[in-house]
Amino acid sequence: MLGKKLVTAQKRGETRALCLGLGMVACSMMMYFFIGITIVPFYTKSVWTTETVCKVLRATIEDKDPCLNSKGSEDEGATHYPCLQVWVNLTASGQEVMLYQTEDTLERNPKCSYVPGNSENPKEVQARIETIASNFKKYQTFPCYYDPGGTQTNVILSRIYPPRGLLFTFLWPTLMFTGGCLIIILVKISQYVSVLSAWQ
Repeated sequence: MLGKKLVTAQKRGETRALCLGLGMVACSMMMYFFIGITIVPFYTKSVWTTETVCKVLRATIEDKDPCLNSKGSEDEGATHYPCLQVWVNLTASGQEVMLYQTEDTLERNPKCSYVPGNSENPKEVQARIETIASNFKKYQTFPCYYDPGGTQTNVILSRIYPPRGLLFTFLWPTLMFTGGCLIIILVKISQYVSVLSAWQ
């Protein structure tokens, strides 16, 4: 009687472990799919793939510029902010080009190197832009990214999804997938050992 209870408990444990392993595999596959349709397209779309060194030529703050939407037209409630323009010397080619914070900055407003959020406080934005301009004048040499194919003649300070960040994004679903597979394999080994023991 006790042996039957132990066998039943063992089968229940194996079933739960198997369900856990399958669930982890299924969740990891969903995460892979989500990353594939959201993050990967932005990574592959970016043409600023090569890192080089940029040297600041000038960093100026122009008159207040309206924050434009993706279509390029002004919103009725568009915020206005000082337009920071940073021009750098691209070490790779020796050209004078404009620097943008990220790929998204160029799409939101190609006139400015930095674009604040629409809902930010104007005074805080003013102070932040002045601080950024001051830092560029203080630290004139820094790494940046350019388009080796020549499609874009400007450069960006940082990529939204760098290669290291993309690998880190794939790390968690990979660990979950590996853990799920290991659980399934261990359950199958346990079941195989139990069958062999029953035949002896």
